[in-house]
Amino acid sequence: MASAFMNMTTTTLAWVSSAFDAPLARAVVFGVLIDGHLVVEVLLVVVILFLLTRKSYKPPKKPLTEKEIDELCEEWVPEPLCPPITEEMQAEPPTLESAAGPHTVINGKEVVNFASANYLGLIGNEKIIGSCIGSLEKYGVGSCGPRGFYGTIDVHLDCETKIAKFLGTPDSILYSYGISTIFSVIPAFCKKGDIIVADEGVHWGVQNGLYLSRSSVVYFKHNDMTSLANTLEKLTRGNKRAEKVRRYIVIEAIYQNSGQIAPLDEIVRLKEKYHFRVILEESHSFGVLGNSGRGLAEHYGVPIEKIDIITAGMGNALATDGGFCTGSVRVVDHQRLSSSGYVFSASLPPYLASAAISAVDYLEENPNILTTLRSNIALLWEGLSNVPGLVIASHPLSPIIFLKLKKSTGSSKGDSQLLDTIAERVLEEDSVFIVTMKRSILDKCRLPLGIRIFVSAGHSESDLSNVSTSLKRVAASVLFELL
Repeated sequence: MASAFMNMTTTTLAWVSSAFDAPLARAVVFGVLIDGHLVVEVLLVVVILFLLTRKSYKPPKKPLTEKEIDELCEEWVPEPLCPPITEEMQAEPPTLESAAGPHTVINGKEVVNFASANYLGLIGNEKIIGSCIGSLEKYGVGSCGPRGFYGTIDVHLDCETKIAKFLGTPDSILYSYGISTIFSVIPAFCKKGDIIVADEGVHWGVQNGLYLSRSSVVYFKHNDMTSLANTLEKLTRGNKRAEKVRRYIVIEAIYQNSGQIAPLDEIVRLKEKYHFRVILEESHSFGVLGNSGRGLAEHYGVPIEKIDIITAGMGNALATDGGFCTGSVRVVDHQRLSSSGYVFSASLPPYLASAAISAVDYLEENPNILTTLRSNIALLWEGLSNVPGLVIASHPLSPIIFLKLKKSTGSSKGDSQLLDTIAERVLEEDSVFIVTMKRSILDKCRLPLGIRIFVSAGHSESDLSNVSTSLKRVAASVLFELL
């Protein structure tokens, strides 16, 4: 069979070859030699042009009948706008009925509050409340307009000056919402084609800023300086393109997802070696770390000018809202025209700016409050050091005490259910309010889930003892099978 096919193919090729070589297949037209190959090529060009000029086939239009329209409408099932609602999504979180101070009211019952990042215990402070009342009487609730148009009030400028002076930087800029600060600042400086090296443990606000920047993002292992050094080396070694683009390292001072503290001294050494800039998120370290609460740079003794961009939300230690970015005058001025969270948002209500000024004043006048906070952190660390089935994963100086499971169930959902059960029972049985980590489907962090306990300078020794005793008893009961 195969030989017959080969013979037929050979015969056909020989006939085609002889046909093109025949005298009849050649002619001279107006002095141009026309052979068989040229004829075939011309014919192919004509066919292609014919096909290109033809109109595409369209089936004849036949309107649908009323019955067909009704049948199609009945069969149509729209795509859902959001994922299916699960049982976990339907759970209602506890609702506060009073200020979120060290003690608060939930469902008519007073509880000890370890769920609010009120690190300095300034919620309910009379001096801060007084400044808010005075600001409301003078300015009202707010301007309802962005800073660049008619939203700038003198108290905003006073607050920016106060923060810059407190941190020792040339200038600062206020944002209206804490979490929008970091994901507005990153895209203001980082663009498509730039390189960003970020810690894999950064929280969702930082992740969103990285996404919006459209930069090339590379993650290094959480708080691992060997991984960071290797990443920087791979990106820069022999890479001529990397030498011509902007390069950034993005980190948190105290990581919201783990309670770990970033080793800034080592990071600064690496950024100078490989010629990167550093963007530092200090929402959980401003007003907490350092001898006077000036943050991570003071804690490590690193000159503030070695950090290119610093951001922080004011909803934690300062007991107000909004956020700020601080750095050089050029860094701040650039944001006033290019940062979406500043340009397009209504300005920070003036009473919140007044509260921030009063909170910084209070911290400067009462530095001993930091001693109280650190004492409370140490006491709670000692009390939680042997909770059955749980282990502390945070830094000893972090006001976020992070407890994770010693032995995972093998799935994030299973771990989350166990931790939720512990938190719910602690609240119901002992009136102690703690929270577990919640992540949306947009959150790309892969660190273990856990319980976050926010320590405040306003907590008493009795409060710290209560949460330790309650967690030990409930964890032993819930995690009995995993021990």
